[in-house]
Amino acid sequence: MAAEQVIERSDLEQLFEALVRRGYAIVGPVARDGAIVYDEIRNSEQLPAGWTDDQQPGSYRLQRRDDQALFGYGVGPHSLKRHLLPMQQLLWRARLRDDGELTDLEGPPEVPKIAFLGARSCDLHGRRVLEHVLLGAASVDPGDTARSQRLFVIAVQCGQAGANCFCASMGTGPAVTGGYDIVLTEVLDRERHYFVAAAGTRQGADVLCDVTSVPAGEVELAAAAAVPARAAAQITRSLDTDGIKELLYRNIEHPRWDEVAQRCLACANCTMVCPTCFCTTIEDTTDLTVTVVERHQRWDSCFTVDYSYMNAAAVRPSVRSRYRQWMTHKLSTWFDQFGSSGCVGCGRCITWCPVGIDITEETAAIRQSEKESHASA
Repeated sequence: MAAEQVIERSDLEQLFEALVRRGYAIVGPVARDGAIVYDEIRNSEQLPAGWTDDQQPGSYRLQRRDDQALFGYGVGPHSLKRHLLPMQQLLWRARLRDDGELTDLEGPPEVPKIAFLGARSCDLHGRRVLEHVLLGAASVDPGDTARSQRLFVIAVQCGQAGANCFCASMGTGPAVTGGYDIVLTEVLDRERHYFVAAAGTRQGADVLCDVTSVPAGEVELAAAAAVPARAAAQITRSLDTDGIKELLYRNIEHPRWDEVAQRCLACANCTMVCPTCFCTTIEDTTDLTVTVVERHQRWDSCFTVDYSYMNAAAVRPSVRSRYRQWMTHKLSTWFDQFGSSGCVGCGRCITWCPVGIDITEETAAIRQSEKESHASA
């Protein structure tokens, strides 16, 4: 791919124009309803200029920055998952004929071309994990394939780590190293506001050809390299992954599961914001005349009682069993199923848990109790 280029803030609008000409709907960050979320946008003026976020366990607050950075925040509740595995989608609609047979009326809608602006390194790793699940099966949904192929990703280097980020210990960030069509590094100094851009694919290089830019010099490259390095230095939370799969296997009946169950609300927030959770359910509905039937797929969660309902009973009826299922699957049994961890260290599950349950803290507590048990033996 071509060498890094410098795009001035005043020329960033050309990137939007280039994407629109190619038929992409642009999804990017906007400040709305007290959070930075991802929605369809038309131009760079809709980006959250001057906004950042303060994240703590169970807490998310928007704050004003002292500059006009467009990407000066951590990660909000949204990720690429919504564009790889929709929250809800129509699978088919049919009509019941007088002879009792069904006539297909409509199938899944056409998959749009999406340009996702603002993906961070943890999101890119989350995409890889999720697509391994969705596209690595023996039978693959054509819609999943189409969504992956029609997604154009513009990544942004992290310049600020959130208090709940632990991507460094998961090997998933904060620096973007691959999985993008274009990567941007936002640089602000006293006199300039610019982006160092690089293409990761031919499609990305083609788009950048339509944007006014100049080759990055040593000063710009050094400034860009300092951005993810600054974020890395800010990360304080970590997860010890050494032997984590076996650790959780050995402690399947650990009393810590009872302790966390006393706090957990089983609200499923953690699975909704997780970039790799993929549980879904199928729902069939009819109209009032019982002649038109629709089948929808929608997100579900292992925290709901009904999700483990089999043969007239729920397999995981207690909050204890459901939290244990989520955490051990994410950090342990995922390796057996898919060959990697199901966690990318984004910290969303910590931020958006109403009671601030921390997956790194829960793992550390089990590890520490095991060490103490061995020491006293």
